[in-house]
Amino acid sequence: MFNIYIDADACPVKDECFKVAGRHGIKSYVVANSYLRLPQSPLIELMVVSDGFDAADDWIADNIKADDIAITADIPLADRCLKAGAVVINHTGKIFTSNTIGMSLAMRDLNSHLRDSGEITGYNKPFGNKDRSLFLNILDNSIVKNKINIKNN
Repeated sequence: MFNIYIDADACPVKDECFKVAGRHGIKSYVVANSYLRLPQSPLIELMVVSDGFDAADDWIADNIKADDIAITADIPLADRCLKAGAVVINHTGKIFTSNTIGMSLAMRDLNSHLRDSGEITGYNKPFGNKDRSLFLNILDNSIVKNKINIKNN
């Protein structure tokens, strides 16, 4: 079977992950730099890592395997997880792939440069119910697809 790894510190869809993963009997690892209050379940495990730079990312990248699912908005972490053969989804339901990660990394770097130079001063659009619904659908579909792929191999 496979697991779900949640980059949890700023993840707005933890509860949605637990709901979908629980319905499918999939274990979720919630990786954070500090203690989080989580539902009591044998399918949910909190991994508190040091507050060092990228400690949560490093833990996920070191533990994730092919067919696991990563939930993260961190594009460099998404790249590392893809290289391990994992499925990677951000909190809005966007699936990162080996075909799209290069452009995502380039856009991240460009936006960072534009913010640093003052060209971009706005914020991301608010996370809404449509985003949450899309995420739930994409996560559920990804789990089903993984189960089918594993069963057929």
